[in-house]
Amino acid sequence: MSVSLPPPPQRLRIDVSLAIINIVLLLIFFFLVSGQMTASNQPATMDLPETTDLPLDQLPRPILIVTPDGDWTLDGQPVAPDLLGVAVAALQRPVTLHVLIDRAAPADTLVTVLRNPALRDIAVRLVTLRHRGGRA
Repeated sequence: MSVSLPPPPQRLRIDVSLAIINIVLLLIFFFLVSGQMTASNQPATMDLPETTDLPLDQLPRPILIVTPDGDWTLDGQPVAPDLLGVAVAALQRPVTLHVLIDRAAPADTLVTVLRNPALRDIAVRLVTLRHRGGRA
């Protein structure tokens, strides 16, 4: 005689998909509302710092300054872009050349300076200046 046992009772499975959807919707609403609050608190314009007086004696050496007019000076002496290699070769080794360029200069001007073949084997650092209450 064979006895058949009843099948095991099915375990209740909790469906969490509805809870996940609710959490996602609440997060979306939260980020929409908080994004609108922070966007309205930002200033309409931003004043960038300006250098009014350039104290060359306080800047690191050697420094290559590229003016808005396109003139290049190396440690206060004018230098042509084509002759930069000769001027850099006269510097003591190892050389870390500091480059200062106007903040309003187009990006391609900086790229042109950095692509100069004279700077290929030299460490280059960009120098920035801050405006501090009327003094640079």
